Amino acid sequence: MDRSWFHRERLSFYLVLSLLLPERGSTFTINCTGFGQNGVYTTALDSVFERKAFRPVINYSIPTTVNISFTVSAILDVDEQLQLLSSFLWLEMVWDNPFISWNPEECEGISKISVATKNLWLPDIFITEFMDVDKTPKGLKAFISNEGRIRYKKPMKVVSICNLNIFYFPFDQQNCTLTFSSFLYTVEYISLGMEKEVWEITDTSQDIIQSHGEWELLGINKATPKKSVGTNLYDQIIFYVAIRRRPKLYIMNLLVPSSFLVTIDALSFYLPAGSENRAPFKIMLLLGYNVFLLMMNDLLPASGTPLISVYFALCLSLMVLSLLETIFISYLLHLAPTQPPPMPRWLHSLLLHCTSPRTCCPAVPWKGNTGLDHLPGMKEPMELVGKLPGPRETELNGCPGSTSAQQEDKAQKQHLVSLWVQFSHMMDTLLFCLYLLFLATSIVTVIILWNT
Repeated sequence: MDRSWFHRERLSFYLVLSLLLPERGSTFTINCTGFGQNGVYTTALDSVFERKAFRPVINYSIPTTVNISFTVSAILDVDEQLQLLSSFLWLEMVWDNPFISWNPEECEGISKISVATKNLWLPDIFITEFMDVDKTPKGLKAFISNEGRIRYKKPMKVVSICNLNIFYFPFDQQNCTLTFSSFLYTVEYISLGMEKEVWEITDTSQDIIQSHGEWELLGINKATPKKSVGTNLYDQIIFYVAIRRRPKLYIMNLLVPSSFLVTIDALSFYLPAGSENRAPFKIMLLLGYNVFLLMMNDLLPASGTPLISVYFALCLSLMVLSLLETIFISYLLHLAPTQPPPMPRWLHSLLLHCTSPRTCCPAVPWKGNTGLDHLPGMKEPMELVGKLPGPRETELNGCPGSTSAQQEDKAQKQHLVSLWVQFSHMMDTLLFCLYLLFLATSIVTVIILWNT
């Protein structure tokens, strides 16, 4: 009987909590009976709950220190057109309530309890860049330690404004800011601190991030400048969140197919310049490239002019230029055997300069005195215009008196045809070298951007 009475008396200890007001002290008791079995009675902290509208301090001249920490668990979306970053955070805020304390030894060893946040004073910390309605779930709880330390965690989907630079898309890196500050309380009432170090926040976020989508977290840095609004000064913590886009999707779906089409168009220069299939082949490639751009348009940013758009424009321009050059050369080779147009002196001089054996020029030099070296598949000038008729053939035509003049005219005509054919060789060679230079530059640029 004595032992059971002693046990009931021990469980009936009253826990004394100090409720200190600015000018006087006040105490109230919590009945510890049933701790560990039925939890804390709902009326145990009523005296504290009644003060939830006021900042919990003994002296109002002393600011409340709110320590902040967060964990980035997912990077949901980056809207380049609206300049918005969507992410999912677990925000943690820690502060002290000097009116709450108890001895765990007198309450069955309980050192921490959970309380509905609607019954507590909560700091009005918000994210300055927040651009959406706060959709934090209702009915969350906070943990209170026996020393009066309150730890409040809440999940947040943060849609924040971010200054996005998409010039290097899809190899871009973005540096967005998350600024935590109080909406109402100035530095005289609330000061902000760090619950965890920045490197801990970064490591934890990188470890638990669940989405392996388009973006990856590179790192987080912070700054703690004061914000002045009129005559008021507010404390704030600015976190710089660095993220990088994973470019593999865009390389495989945009850059690789485009490079293949441009390479095939470059190899079409190996088709004979006078071939009837060369121009239709280039037209088909040009139409296919336009269809490709229309299909892949959804993968490109909706605003701005990224570097990849410049690349596509250059590819399209090269293909159009190649088609125009093919049409022009085909016209020349079709007209040259019958009515070769006169060659301008400047073009003739340029052609002689480029074909000179002492000159380093993209055009291929002469073979001896009569032939032309050219890209595979090109016909010789003699094959395009036929052989010159001999003296006997001329006499059989019934004009023996004009044989010498006709031969001279035909020789000049043949020479002019040879010049225009060589000009077509030079044009093909120059454009082919331009294709090779463009492809090499594109590959080197992609490698550099990807590695940096």
